[in-house]
Amino acid sequence: MATDGIEQQVLTGQVWNDFCDRLRHAGEQILRDEAPVDAQTRAEGFRYLTRLLRIALEMHLEFADPDFPGFFSPSHETAKIGADNPDNLYQYARLNGQRSYRVSGRRGSVAYLSFGTQKGGYESDGKMIQTGFIDASQLQLEADGSFELILSQERPASGNWLRLEAQSNALIVRQTFLDRTREQPAQLHIERLDRRQQPEPLSAERLHQSLGRAASFVENTARLFADWAQGYQAQPNQLPLADQALCQAVGGDPNIVYYHGYWALADDEALLIEVEQVPDCNFWNLQINNYWMESLDYRYHRICLNKHSAHLDGQGGVRLVLSHRDPGLPNWLETAGHAEGTYCLRWVGAECPVHPTTRVVKLDHLKELQ
Repeated sequence: MATDGIEQQVLTGQVWNDFCDRLRHAGEQILRDEAPVDAQTRAEGFRYLTRLLRIALEMHLEFADPDFPGFFSPSHETAKIGADNPDNLYQYARLNGQRSYRVSGRRGSVAYLSFGTQKGGYESDGKMIQTGFIDASQLQLEADGSFELILSQERPASGNWLRLEAQSNALIVRQTFLDRTREQPAQLHIERLDRRQQPEPLSAERLHQSLGRAASFVENTARLFADWAQGYQAQPNQLPLADQALCQAVGGDPNIVYYHGYWALADDEALLIEVEQVPDCNFWNLQINNYWMESLDYRYHRICLNKHSAHLDGQGGVRLVLSHRDPGLPNWLETAGHAEGTYCLRWVGAECPVHPTTRVVKLDHLKELQ
């Protein structure tokens, strides 16, 4: 579309009307036939769209200029995507693979820290393909924990390097905590090398492009993970190994092995998730999500247990208990008022991942397990 045509759409307000129409259409993902029809799930679904919109506007409007990148969080306590990890601090920056960048900061003490460059996006092809990856174990650090990491197509003569391709358009950082109360997050800053002095003023063309991408992000992200949830419904109360290639294709960390499933429990039932022998790994956790694959509200409910917080048995195994009421056993996970939803287990850095087993039991029978 010609620039003068776009300017006219902005002047008349048509660009805003089109944006709102596309958001209205995204609501159809919440009304899909297979989705639960209770008022809570519907309410959370429509709230989910508003959360996706907040993320989309940060990603495609406020922090969209790759010449002046900045970190923002694409998943956090009140905005969540695709089984967001409650133990993570996610940071995201937009890039242009034709440019070069520097990330500088201090390592901190988080249990796990990784950097990945990506191409694609949920707003376009529904994929986020990795183009480069490095984790903290590979970083050269100064004595005080400080470091610099160069992002470029060509490897520099020395120092830390993260590969870009010409089509790379984003950097995702994962900081994973065993215990947020004790660990210090990495302090990070990103800048383009040889950048211009000032960003250009917002133009009609850039607003048009940004709103279009934001609307596509909302609808495509909602559809993608509604499709996933629909697939998990076929095996309720199981936790199978996920399609790892698919997980990687939508932006997963290559050091992580993912398990995804669907749970549904009556008031008098509990779901036991058991691992006979927890593997040696950097980190692991299990989290409970709603139908839309948002982690439940971990600010107020115990919906996640990890390598630090879970209690192992005397043989190095673990049993996690999901139920509506506290059974008085170790490793209880709350449904937080939900009758059904999705859940996720991840092993990080495990050479030999161990598959969990699951079974549903009556709450009254749990006392026999003590």
